[in-house]
Order: sequence, then C-alpha cells, then structure tokens
Amino acid sequence: MSEVQPPAPDDAPDPRLTAALGAAAARVEAALETLLVVPEGLEARLFEAMRYATLGGGKRLRAFLVLESAALFMVNATCAARVAAAVEMLHAYSLVHDDLPAMDDDDLRRGRPSTHRAFDEATAILAGDALQTRAFEVLAEPDTHSDPQARADLVLGLAHAAGARGMVGGQMIDMAAEGKELNEAEIARLQALKTGRLIQFSAEAGAILGRAPHAQRQALAWYGRDLGAAFQIADDLLDALGTTEETGKTAGKDQAAGKATLVAILGPERARAQALLLAEQAAAHLDMFGERAAHLRALARFVVMRRH
Repeated sequence: MSEVQPPAPDDAPDPRLTAALGAAAARVEAALETLLVVPEGLEARLFEAMRYATLGGGKRLRAFLVLESAALFMVNATCAARVAAAVEMLHAYSLVHDDLPAMDDDDLRRGRPSTHRAFDEATAILAGDALQTRAFEVLAEPDTHSDPQARADLVLGLAHAAGARGMVGGQMIDMAAEGKELNEAEIARLQALKTGRLIQFSAEAGAILGRAPHAQRQALAWYGRDLGAAFQIADDLLDALGTTEETGKTAGKDQAAGKATLVAILGPERARAQALLLAEQAAAHLDMFGERAAHLRALARFVVMRRH
C-alpha cells in the first residue's frame, strides 16, 4: 500500500474558515451548556455523563453545517444554535454507543477516555439514550421555531437520518461486514447511511428552519450528501495513515478489525482522489447561493485535507 503524503502548505485551511469554525463551536458549546444543565437528585450522574460525552471537544462539523445553512436564510441565531446543539447531541450519542465493548470497543475518544471508561458501561448506555431523546425534545420545543410544521419537519428529518434506514442501519451493516469483502458500491452505501445521512440532514436543516424553496433545500441536501461521502473517506485515511495523537482516537482499528473501507480496496492515493472529486461535486451544488456559501465551499476541501 503506497503512502500518501501530508497536505502541502498550499492546502492549509483558509484562515477565515478556521475562524468561522471556531466561532460556531463556541456558539454550539454555549447552547449545549444551557440545554444540558445538571439537576439535583440521583439522576445527576446521568447528566454528568451526557455532558462529558457532548461538551468540550470535537470538530463540530455538523453544528457548523446547521449554522451556516441557516445563515443563508437569515434564520434567528438562537434557533439555529438550538438545532445545531440537537444534532451534536445525536452525534454524541452515536459515538458513546459506538465505543462500547459490544460495538467498536474503543477506550479513547477525542483524546480522552471514552464515556464508558470515564463512567461505566451502564451509565454510558443510558447517557447515549438520554442524549438521543433530548435531541428530539429540543427540536420539538417551541423555542426552536414558531412554526409547528418546521419543528415537525426537523424531527422527521433527523429521525430519517438517525434511524434504521440511516445511521443505525449503517452501523449494523458495518458490523455485519467485518471480515467480508464488499465492493465499492456496497461500501459507499454503508458509509452514506452510517455517516452521510446525518451530515446531509445538518446541511439541509438550515433550509428547513428558513422554510426555503424546494430547489434550495435540495441543493443543500445534495451538498451534504457528497460532503458526507468525502468526509468518511478522509476519516478512513486518517485511521489508516494517521496517529492516535493526531486523531484523538485509536488509530489503525479499522484495518485491524477488517472493516470495509474505500481506502482498503482503492488504496490511499485513489481514495484521496475520490474524496477530492466528491468535495468538488459538493461545492458545485452551492452555485445558486453565490458568495454567501463561501464557508460551505471552503469546508468541502477542508474535510478532505484535514489532519485530525
């Protein structure tokens, strides 16, 4: 397997994108702090585990997509931040469960002990369950949008992205495929379900909040679909070629577990080329938004060239 070189200096992230990502992360962190207050009582440990799994780390890529897509339609910043926080809760739940011994059995997440290691397995399972339900609760609350139909569309969209025909279904396929040889189309479908659907919803969520015309909502959905595919290839490249220090999680686990990835069947160079092509396709879907979508376009290349 030939080695792919790290990105050249010319591929360094756009400083404006870096600043925007940092600002978005701060906004969603503040929203999560407000939405995940620890109550008094014996259930406090559950909330502490929820906060541990959700706060203080991560790229906040999905939250950034919500906030940037919402900005295209002049959506109230507080409403957009609530949806971004809900998506991050749902994502955190998936990571907590993914790390469990019964699933990927990983002791490290975001550079620190996984939730089941920091607490215990039972608490981690309950924390994941509670984060999932809290995400839908936030979307359904009137503070998220004054229009009940918009709230219903958000709940429906996230349910489709996260359920048996989305993220959870993809995880089942991933587990069933360990040690088996899947072709390129089968791997693409696995990754579209496990990773892509939630990223697609995150990009589309701003259009739902803004009650945007169908064509604009569709363009953002297509952008999110291709971005999600590029992101997953980049993630697999990092697992294959990166270090534990770079990624914040145990490197090389996919290969050791015999997981089906495009990197495994295409090799690193062809896989990165495929990711770059998908990033270009993603950016092209944003033409109708002009310069207002500059950060989203820059993000498409960033997800492929990132080192963590």
